[in-house]
Amino acid sequence: MHYQYLNGENWQNIWIVGDLHGCRSQLDALLLEKGFDKRNDLLISVGDLIDRGPDSLGCLQLLEEPWFRCVRGNHEEMALRALQCHDSLLWTLNGGEWFYQLKGARLIAARHALRQLKSLPLILHLQLAERIVVVAHADYPADRYAWEQPLDWHQVVWNRERIAQLKAGDAARIAGADDFYFGHTPLQHPLETGNLHYIDTGAVFGNSLTLLQLQ
Repeated sequence: MHYQYLNGENWQNIWIVGDLHGCRSQLDALLLEKGFDKRNDLLISVGDLIDRGPDSLGCLQLLEEPWFRCVRGNHEEMALRALQCHDSLLWTLNGGEWFYQLKGARLIAARHALRQLKSLPLILHLQLAERIVVVAHADYPADRYAWEQPLDWHQVVWNRERIAQLKAGDAARIAGADDFYFGHTPLQHPLETGNLHYIDTGAVFGNSLTLLQLQ
């Protein structure tokens, strides 16, 4: 499944969070501060739940929550490849060593959770009243958005060309939707230009975690 459709009418408030990378306690504190209601609200993640931070397993457990949705990030891709191809080098070099240190029940829980990553979409299409919001991990590698449009899926989770151009001062928009939200590239502050929003503010590197309200 590459695209997933969400209808905003199903929730009272909808929030989106930047790359978690195992920072579960920061997320829980922010949700408490914002008055997040697990019965009526929705939290969307731009991916990279795991690696580098202290609680990758705690972040994976979010996948069990009915109030949580997530797109697949490049760290999820690396984990899946490591488990499917038994090639762990790229993953461990990028923070995946936590998995190989687990034992017993925690290892079983992690294996179960990581298998669920295969079912995560790469693109979330969120319909909010008169607005369409598109969420992907790194990029939507096209000039125009269209539901179920084929894409270079590797670029969706890895591409940094567009944000590099934006940082160099090239303003840009993607047509076909009102707003696009991405993570992947750690920033000091969220970067917003045109209808593009980059919200990975490097919580795992000591910066604050970005949590924004969409509805």
